[in-house]
Parts: sequence; C-alpha cells; structure tokens
Amino acid sequence: MHKEPRIAVFGAGSIGCHLGGMLAGPAEVTLIGRPAAMAAVERDGLTLTGPGPARREVRGLGVAADAAAAATADYVLVTVKSADTRAAARELAGRLAAHAVVISFQNGLHNPEELRAELPGHRVLAGMVPYNVLRTGPAAVHQGSGGALMVEEDPAARPFAAAARAGGLRLELHPDMPGVQAAKLLMNLNNAVNALSGLPLREQLGARAYRACLARCQREALAVFRAAGVAPARLGPVPPRWMPPVLGLPDALFRRVAAASLRIDARARSSMWEDLERGRPTEIDSLQGEVIALAARHGLPVPANTRLAALVREAERAAPGTARRWSGPDLLAALGSP
Repeated sequence: MHKEPRIAVFGAGSIGCHLGGMLAGPAEVTLIGRPAAMAAVERDGLTLTGPGPARREVRGLGVAADAAAAATADYVLVTVKSADTRAAARELAGRLAAHAVVISFQNGLHNPEELRAELPGHRVLAGMVPYNVLRTGPAAVHQGSGGALMVEEDPAARPFAAAARAGGLRLELHPDMPGVQAAKLLMNLNNAVNALSGLPLREQLGARAYRACLARCQREALAVFRAAGVAPARLGPVPPRWMPPVLGLPDALFRRVAAASLRIDARARSSMWEDLERGRPTEIDSLQGEVIALAARHGLPVPANTRLAALVREAERAAPGTARRWSGPDLLAALGSP
C-alpha cells in the first residue's frame, strides 16, 4: 500500500462526497458518481459544512463516472443506495486491485453480504455512518449531526482508520457490526416519519406524536429482532430496549433526557426527505422493509412499519416536492390502533 492510501468512493452522493472530502489530504481520493455531480465537483471543488459552523473547501479531488477509476484503489467505499448494491458490485468486479479492501457505508442489514457474493476475491467490511448528510448545492454537502463512524474490526481496516482520523473523522473499529447495523436500523426507522412530516429533524423529533410513530416502529422491530436472535448494539446513552419508552415521554422531559440525541442543527433532515423532494426512489425497502421481511419469516405482525412503508411508496408516486406533509397526530392516527 502507498504511504497515502488510495481511496475510491463508489456512488459519491451526499455521504460519499462527505467521506471523500474529509479523507482528502491523508489519502488520495477519487469520487465516482453521476457525471453531472462529478463535473460540478471538478469545476467548483467540494464544500463541506457542519456540524455547526465547521466549513472545509476541498479541491484537487479525482472525479470519475466509471468504475474503472477504482482500479488502483487500496480501499473502495461503497455508498450507493441499498437497492443498487448488486449492480455496483458487478460494475466493480474484475476491475479492482487484488489487495483492494471494500467497505460498505450503507443503510440496511445485508449490503456487505451482497458485496461479498459478487466480489469473492476481496475483503469486504461493514461500515456505518451515524449522522445525517444532505446535499446543499451541486458541489456542497452538510453534516447536520454528530457521532462516530464505525467499521468492522479487522487488521485490513487499520490503515483506513488512521487516514480517516487524520482527516478529522471520528471512527471506531467495532467487533459486532451486525449489532451496530441493527441498532442503526432502529434509528433509521425515523427516516420515513421525518420524510412524511416535511419538517427538519430537530423539530420533528421534538414533537411527541411523531415520536410515538417512531416508538411503535421500534417496538415492532425489537420484537422481530428478539425472534430472529439479533441483539442491537448500544450506540448511545440509551440502550435499544429503552428507546421506545424514552420517545414516549412528554416533550419537556424528553428534551432533558435525550439532550444528546437532539444535538442536530436546524438544517438537518433525513435522506429520505431529500429523495422525495428530488423525485428519487427512497430506501424504504432497506429500512421498514427489512423489518417487514424479517417479521414475515417469523410470523409476527408489524402494522406500523407496514403502514409507514405504504405511505412512503405513495409519496414516491407524487411529483417531486408535492407529497402530503403529515402532521404528527394525523400520521399517528394513520398507523391505526397499537
């Protein structure tokens, strides 16, 4: 491996541009994404903002629209939507250096497995991004909340971890990535609630009725995880099993108990909200859809997750930016009786 690791980010949307921009300097970075987006980065450089007032201007990034640009990479970060994982892996297959390590920084539970199936000659590691990143311009992304990246504990991950930390990224190597992914899924069940609310995350999470919708989804998911023998890891101050009761607290008490969880800036919204605004398919099948599929295998009902998934699919069919914005009480009523 070179003194500065060569890193290719495949599927450089909001998360991919954020990671690539932060890694530039300690690593030689190439972003691989949609031609128009990559042309904007090449022309204007990349602007990273957040959390808070932090701002970084990044120039000199390599950009490409073809998987062939990953051929010399030591690490390939896969940041495509979960529905595109198989296609991404097939594009990369046969084009990577023999020593290249692939890291999945994606939502959902099964992306590393899908990458391994298509890239059998490569070490594939699971990763997790805990915070929200939104595109704020053609070549600008904003990190709206905090937290530490996590990557599967493996000797192959250590040079990447060193480069990430040198670039200012908080990163932990974790021995239980299935548990981390399950815990992240529990939190990501809010993406649908946030998208349907149309509100910034901090405002939406500050309203008890919206939190009640999320709590119902999490209770169903926790029951399904128990049936499947999945133990979500503890990623914050609140253990996973306590999340639904905490979400149900009155607003003033919730703000005191969950102060750390509400350290989200006023601009932050879920990526699913952004998808609906831009008329793109959402990742609902990798979030509520994961709970629904696992519940079906264990014969358990998950009505809240099922209803939210249907409402998001309905919103996907609307013209960009025109989907109904649900109030908290209306959305909770739409989920039916617990």
